[in-house]
Amino acid sequence: MSYKFLLFDLDHTLLDFGLAENIALTQLLEEAEVADVDAYKNYYIPMNQGLWDDLARKKITKKELIETRFERLFANFGHEVNGIYFAKRYQHFLSQQGQTFSGAADLLSQLQDDGYRLFAATNGVTCIQKGRLERSDIQSYFEQVFISDEIQEQKPDKAFFDVIAGAVTGFSPSRSLMIGDSLISDIQGGNNAGINTVWYNPSQKTNNTKARPTYTISSYADLISLLED
Repeated sequence: MSYKFLLFDLDHTLLDFGLAENIALTQLLEEAEVADVDAYKNYYIPMNQGLWDDLARKKITKKELIETRFERLFANFGHEVNGIYFAKRYQHFLSQQGQTFSGAADLLSQLQDDGYRLFAATNGVTCIQKGRLERSDIQSYFEQVFISDEIQEQKPDKAFFDVIAGAVTGFSPSRSLMIGDSLISDIQGGNNAGINTVWYNPSQKTNNTKARPTYTISSYADLISLLED
């Protein structure tokens, strides 16, 4: 294949967001001395994912997501809190978490050795994503890191990828792949930008969206095989 530029989503693709989120939430809720930490986490996690999906669909703003999600969480349990304060405390705890999936660093190392140019392309909060990358074992493999909060554009908007195209020397959409787990942001984003996509789908989810991945893989080994074809 003639691909040269590999754009990697971070959370749920290379960074273990589930583990990071669990640790950060536990630290936050223990600090807040809630009665049942697990109950709060079980409500927050799907609620937060729904908010990020709403953001990708432009139903809410990033500011609304960040500043209200903890108000929503505590309100569900009958408590009124300062959402902005809790957002800042959560950002602090989450930014300390640099866990990656097993094999992620080896994957990037092999791809780099094979001559591919690697870039991170992530939606998220700048201080969180930078903090997590700094504490991970994968940061050094990326030429550049593009964070929606920092560049003021987000996946799946074509403008997000236009920023990348303008910043990366020699960038060519036809020689690029967007690799990620999210149909809504990663795959639809690639569709919008005219970039081929790889849907990283280790749990064998069903595609119930309009997004159309060029390829679907269930492991890092699948990506290596795909690129070697």
